[in-house]
Order: sequence, then C-alpha cells, then structure tokens
Amino acid sequence: MKKTDYAWNAHEQKQFGKELISNTPKIKIFDNAKLRRTLALDLEKLPQNLLAEWALENAEPFLSYLDVSFMEEQRIEFAKEALKKRLAGKLSAAELRKAGFLANQLAKEATTEIGKAAARVFAQAIAVGHMRGHALISADYGVKTINLLYPYQLAPVSQLRQQQIASARIFLEKYF
Repeated sequence: MKKTDYAWNAHEQKQFGKELISNTPKIKIFDNAKLRRTLALDLEKLPQNLLAEWALENAEPFLSYLDVSFMEEQRIEFAKEALKKRLAGKLSAAELRKAGFLANQLAKEATTEIGKAAARVFAQAIAVGHMRGHALISADYGVKTINLLYPYQLAPVSQLRQQQIASARIFLEKYF
C-alpha cells in the first residue's frame, strides 16, 4: 500500500509503516483488550477509503440507539452523503469536517447516555474521512454503548469486538 492510500493527510502519512496502536483507549470503557488489539491491527492494514467505509458500516447499527426524535434526522443523511462524496474525491476534508461537526451535535443534543455514545460512534465514523485515527475511536464508542446497555458484562463486548473484527476482515479481503 502507498502511504497516500494509507492516509490522506500529511500528519498520518508520516506514521505509515510504524506501529503506533495504543493499547489504551481514549475513552473509558470496559473492554476485551485482546480483541481490541486484534481489531486495531486489522484496521491498520486498510487503506483510508476502505477504513472509512468500514467505520460507517460499523456505525449503522448504533443509529437505532439514538433518541427517537433523531430517527429521521437530516443531519445523519447529510453526514453520510458528505462522507461518500469525500470518498469519491468530490468533497474536501474541510467540508467533511463541517458535516462531522453537525453529526457530533447529535451527541450533544442526546437526552440519554446511550444516545450520546451511539451518536459518537456515528460522528467518529464520519471523521474517518479526514483522519483514519477516528476509526478505532468510533469502534470504542460502540463498546461504550454496549457498556451502557450491559454494564460490566464482557460477553456482549466480546461479541461486538468479534463482529467488528469479522467486518474488518471482509474489507481486508476486498483490498488484498
């Protein structure tokens, strides 16, 4: 893979070929560390365009946990379309970031902690279109959502991580 496929911004391109995966999530979660590391290593192998597609696919199921009032929210479709345009080379990173900020407003407006975490899964997925590092954070917010639904239960967390890994490997098969 070329470094320009690995990452679209210069900062992340400098990281190409280096193992920089943090074992410590940026958010507080009850997790299966071994499966998180496996996921992180798999995601690291994906070019940014497929990584962004993976992140959006990973985020889709979490939209059902948003506040009911958000179910027909236009900001969701706007952000999805912005990411698709970015992947097609028809939208700048700056424009995508604007769409990402709109998506992030859903988390700020959510009335439940579950809704906030679910909205962050989505907002971080959209952000992968400008920085690949947001993919693992999006996946971690998925775990945060599961933590809120099933406090201190490792089985549902492990099940989610296994689904995330399986999905990432399907995307890897597309690439390799």
